[in-house]
Amino acid sequence: MNEDSVNCSEEQVARCWDESASSWTEQVRKGFDIYREHFNNPAFFQFLGSLRGKKVLDAGCGEGYNTRIMARMGAKVTAVDISARLIDMAQREERRDPLGIQYLVTSFTDLSTFEDGSFDTVVSTMALDASPNLGKAIGEFFRVLRSGGELIFSIQHPCFVTKGLGWLKDETAKDSKLTVSHYFDKRPQLEEWKFSYALPNTRPFVTPEFYRTLSRIFKTLISAGFVLKDVEEPRPSPEACKKFPKMEKWRKHAALFLYIRCQKPSLKEKRGRTR
Repeated sequence: MNEDSVNCSEEQVARCWDESASSWTEQVRKGFDIYREHFNNPAFFQFLGSLRGKKVLDAGCGEGYNTRIMARMGAKVTAVDISARLIDMAQREERRDPLGIQYLVTSFTDLSTFEDGSFDTVVSTMALDASPNLGKAIGEFFRVLRSGGELIFSIQHPCFVTKGLGWLKDETAKDSKLTVSHYFDKRPQLEEWKFSYALPNTRPFVTPEFYRTLSRIFKTLISAGFVLKDVEEPRPSPEACKKFPKMEKWRKHAALFLYIRCQKPSLKEKRGRTR
């Protein structure tokens, strides 16, 4: 059995997200996801760079929030998600405000709908942490990319966001030291949580989480054939921390997110290596 698939199937993942779809979509569109709005997205889209004129696959698109940003950047975007209800939410928004996005219900571990070399870029924002099979996903990303194409993705930082994550408070009750444990515990679990700045009566989500070591992530990319091009551990800006003080601990003490850019070698590069 693949170690990624222990105790949590793709069907269970889809069911979790279907059950959370309405509440998730409503809260994201109301701007409750402050970390996305003021930290993660500004940093990630700067890391991503220009997508103008590129054929892009958004892998794990959810209700399409980031997909629409990519389309407005000038990309020709196809987006997939395992949750039929999230895709339905995305398609409704596309009908309301057409951007030329094609949405499909499918797991990004099975992209058989697409031919080899179909895309210039595969982008995945905060979705691989919720997939039970990283190896299959990365293998499919490699296959559907053209020669020289790039995979660019964001995940929670595996070194700091562990099952044993916790904060110690100082004398002013401020989070001042991060605790980390169970880094090597790969067992998936269901997390009940809600956005930090959501209203007090907001119903929590229940979502699947898969934990992988940093070495596991990089070895999976290397085994698929990818070449690492860039890595970033973003920090929230001073302005964001001033506006939202809860973010300050992630500027001072640890990295909350990890960004990775890697490339499918071009045919020229492959020929050069075999000489």
